[in-house]
Amino acid sequence: MRSLYAIYRKEMGHYFVSPIAYVLVGLFLFLSGFFFDLYVNAANDQAPDAPTWVLRAFLGFLALVFLFFLPMVTMGVYAEERKRGTMELLMTSPITELQIVLGKFFASLTLFGAMLLPTAGCVVFIWLHSDPVPPFRIVLSGYLGALLFGGSLLALGSFLSSLTENQIIAAALTFAAFLVLWAIDFGTRGASGPAGQVLQYLSVINHYDDFTRGIIDTAGVTYYLSFIILFIFLTVRSVDSMRWRRA
Repeated sequence: MRSLYAIYRKEMGHYFVSPIAYVLVGLFLFLSGFFFDLYVNAANDQAPDAPTWVLRAFLGFLALVFLFFLPMVTMGVYAEERKRGTMELLMTSPITELQIVLGKFFASLTLFGAMLLPTAGCVVFIWLHSDPVPPFRIVLSGYLGALLFGGSLLALGSFLSSLTENQIIAAALTFAAFLVLWAIDFGTRGASGPAGQVLQYLSVINHYDDFTRGIIDTAGVTYYLSFIILFIFLTVRSVDSMRWRRA
């Protein structure tokens, strides 16, 4: 556990000592506030259920922003370590591959949480200025879905970062993978039959939409947790292959 915490603390220091975290969080919050204001101004056309519409539209917008911002969070998780040669030090230290991967993943998840938490101020604004207020289950399920959705993208991005020494390539691969996942969601619309059902289950966006409607479906939770575990496992295998190449 100490080794895992050491990796976690090192990664958090890397994020917040450099301007990366501040720039990402600042831009994310600026865009979130800007589009939230747009949704509020457009809510008059959605009466009488305007507060719920604003909340769902805002949560849906957050998922779109994740696709652009999270590749920048994960692009250097392993690629920068490999480029600087510090990955070799980790490989020769008495730390397991799982501890390395989990420490880095939890650090990126913490940064993601730091980005997401201030957006709760928008939800508080809705509650203070709405009558009637939107159901609390939408707030709870929406943010749970955002956390699971973001964690899934972080796990995928971390795995892709472990495959290359170039941060730009890692970011491009991650962004391309995110677009493919987004495209799968478009493929599910209007699809029917067994193939359509498979695509609907594989769509990360489709599961997230359920959360924004206030539905905490065990199938969606299981899907996201399985997605995260799968790519953490693949990242561990990728890191393990680095150790064998250096042996």
